[in-house]
Amino acid sequence: MRSSRTVALALASLVPVLLAATPAQGAHYVALGDSFSSGQGTARYYRDSGDCARGPLAYPALWAAANAVASYTSVACSGATTSDVLNGQIRALSGRTTLVTISIGGNDIGAPAAMRECTLGSKVGCDRILANAVKTIATTLAGKLDSTYAAIREAAPNAKVVVVGYPRIFEPGAGSCDVLTRSRRAEVVSITDSLAGVISARAAAAGFAFLDARAAFAGHELCSRSPWINEPGLPADDSYHPNRAGNAKGYLPALTALLS
Repeated sequence: MRSSRTVALALASLVPVLLAATPAQGAHYVALGDSFSSGQGTARYYRDSGDCARGPLAYPALWAAANAVASYTSVACSGATTSDVLNGQIRALSGRTTLVTISIGGNDIGAPAAMRECTLGSKVGCDRILANAVKTIATTLAGKLDSTYAAIREAAPNAKVVVVGYPRIFEPGAGSCDVLTRSRRAEVVSITDSLAGVISARAAAAGFAFLDARAAFAGHELCSRSPWINEPGLPADDSYHPNRAGNAKGYLPALTALLS
């Protein structure tokens, strides 16, 4: 017969394994958020998702397929803001939900409009939209995120919540690049970093985990040798979004590691 000390040591060694498996095995997983969670950019979407551009190659769908989840629901939608989460997506959560991921905030600061104007519009228009993004990040975004995160916790009191950040669209310090001028790219990188700072701080305040996509995509931004972000082109809505590699090689491993 084993001694009580041997049994205790054996049980102790199993605890980390059991805890690591808990988030995946049998999870009731709900993905919330915007186009960076829906799978926009992968060029493969469910027909019934319409303009939301949800698809099977989005990182939430890939993670659910790779793990023994009990259920998986994505209500992430291209163009979604914090208001859209509060007024609609939140209904997908319940006391049964055990895992939630969400990327939100980019549309609240006007990121898509900024990329369109800075690429195809005027310098004046680009300056104005970027300045507004900086102002929103500094003044109102934190409150919107706090309200959103509080609603998620109320609707899914038993869930582990992972707030998923945005990658840098452009490689920091990149030299020659056909997409925007070097100075303009530096502005976009700076705004992305400021956005990440607010999102991570509010996630921490809510007691949620934060996945820093800047680290996950490092070396694979636009202007790098192997970008995981779509260049501007057609379809236009896929521009500046993670491609299939970005979801499978960037977001998916980062989420898997965070939940391990």
